[in-house]
Amino acid sequence: MNWAFYLGHHHAYRREPGEPLMTFNYCRALTDFLIAFCYNRAVAFQSAPQYAHIVPALLNRVWETDNNKPQVIREIAQQGGVSGDMFVKVAYDPPYVDPAGNPHPGRVRILPLNSSFVFPEFHPHDRERLIRVKIKYRFWTTSMEGTRQVMTYTEVITDDWIEEYINDDLIDRRPNALGTIPVAFQPNISVSGSPWGLSDVNDLIPLNRQYNETATELADIISYHAAPVTIITGAKASNLEKGPRKVWGGLPKDASVFNLENGVDLTGPLQWLEMLKRAMHEMSGVPETALGQVQPISNTSGVALSIEWLPATNKRDAKLVNMTALLKRINELVLRTLFLFEPETLAYNPDTDGIIEPGQPLIIDPSDPLVYRTECRWPDAMPTDALIKLNEIQARMALGLESKRGALRELGTEFPDEKLQELFTELVEDAKQQGALDIINAQISAAIVEITGMNPDGSPPEQPNTSPQSGSNNSNPAGPAPRQPNPGPMRTEMNQFLDATGNRIASDLVTQAYGTKLPQRRNPDADS
Repeated sequence: MNWAFYLGHHHAYRREPGEPLMTFNYCRALTDFLIAFCYNRAVAFQSAPQYAHIVPALLNRVWETDNNKPQVIREIAQQGGVSGDMFVKVAYDPPYVDPAGNPHPGRVRILPLNSSFVFPEFHPHDRERLIRVKIKYRFWTTSMEGTRQVMTYTEVITDDWIEEYINDDLIDRRPNALGTIPVAFQPNISVSGSPWGLSDVNDLIPLNRQYNETATELADIISYHAAPVTIITGAKASNLEKGPRKVWGGLPKDASVFNLENGVDLTGPLQWLEMLKRAMHEMSGVPETALGQVQPISNTSGVALSIEWLPATNKRDAKLVNMTALLKRINELVLRTLFLFEPETLAYNPDTDGIIEPGQPLIIDPSDPLVYRTECRWPDAMPTDALIKLNEIQARMALGLESKRGALRELGTEFPDEKLQELFTELVEDAKQQGALDIINAQISAAIVEITGMNPDGSPPEQPNTSPQSGSNNSNPAGPAPRQPNPGPMRTEMNQFLDATGNRIASDLVTQAYGTKLPQRRNPDADS
């Protein structure tokens, strides 16, 4: 029933053609809004500090390259919001070459499962531990005769074995190389004492059904007033021409024609619809202004807006508790699968992994439980002013209460170390380019002095002071003569290069200042 209402199948009957059947699908509208409000902003993963140079890069590769991270999280959230339970299977696709000869590398798949196809078996004393999972669903195929037929696929997974069946016939049985069931499970919203969760549409279905029934009755009343029933007494309707702007005359003396009127006041039914809609918003935790209702947003303070959206943020917090636990379990299964089928990912790769720090291992130990311990960082769901956020971070950094790495994390940067390295590299390149520009400027200034005998600003160059000291009979300059450096081979070669460069710059300056070629006279012809 949950999926039927989410997909818009709210009525179990059909009316005659031409009669309205109103359907306002608030179940899907409110559920989709909660999904977007809770999970639209991307989550970032962090690992233990000693493995921060390898594990985050591997998780980023699996989520971003091997899978479509926003789409996978949305499908998981949609299953939880509608059915109440979230099942995710982790599998590995080996590398292959397609018929066109294009190679495809292996990848780790993150597969959200339809909860109606999954039949888990929990430990009798631990409802968080799966001891057996059965995945069963039907699919269409073509028989040898060319007709379509329905077949049933069943997969039974334990910690030791994996069995696959087609129509109850065993087709494959193999050991579970992973050593654990590669299926993660979490409820959407937990129920104390039960492994199953609550969906977001459970409380909306009866309200939405009543809303649609009332709306359909109101549509009948409006349709009746738009095309009312006409009552004719003392005459035959077949002799009267129907349509607008028609005049009936020659009716019998006792004949009468009138429309059947119904003096129903629609104020009460409309208030009833408004109350039902408000109740759906209250049950779901979504503010009434969230679905497009106009509000004076410029006159609403940030505190007032936060209080107005407090039910939605509380609902988000309740859902994030289980979603975070689910993503941690998925990351653990992803890493175990990756290390099993691609053991080379255990070693540090400077081309694809992060920045290695002193004390971090070059090869991680897959038996260390810290390798599989990850954390999820969810950004704030409420919109924030980027300028205010930057001013706040800048004030904290000025007081010494925040680091650059922490500031990048606050701004949503998933890999702050790589960002800091990128900024440092950019500063170094800028400094090199500025130094090169200073060298060129100095050579140009020297060339101008050599050509014109004046400084670039027009002033005469300074002459060295060679006069003897006042009151001294010694003809030598004051003080000992400066010691000239001994020109080595490298310095001599550099001086030659600078002299050649200066001569070339001087030639370019003269050409730019006084022209690139001599004036030419056109050859006259006989007609000129």
